[in-house]
Amino acid sequence: MYNDGYFPDHLVDKGKAILLSLCGRIETEQPADLAALYALTHAATDEFNALQEEFDAAGSEIETVARDVIGEEFWFVATAYGFDGADIEELIATRDW
Repeated sequence: MYNDGYFPDHLVDKGKAILLSLCGRIETEQPADLAALYALTHAATDEFNALQEEFDAAGSEIETVARDVIGEEFWFVATAYGFDGADIEELIATRDW
């Protein structure tokens, strides 16, 4: 998203921070199963939901391309922590973008 001028870098930075925070929560809380992981990813997705307003104010939005990129990043995080069976759609199921 940094390579696309449609997405303001300072807001992409905020999205990156959400994902890094998710990693920290996974490391701290060590979810035992997918249900526990999904609770964490849903909370992070809710943070992206709130960020949508800032994208709108900047003349941008979390649209199809961004949704796919963000979803893939959530899946990358899940698999990096050993949750290979995570469903990409369930990881971001609470999204409103």
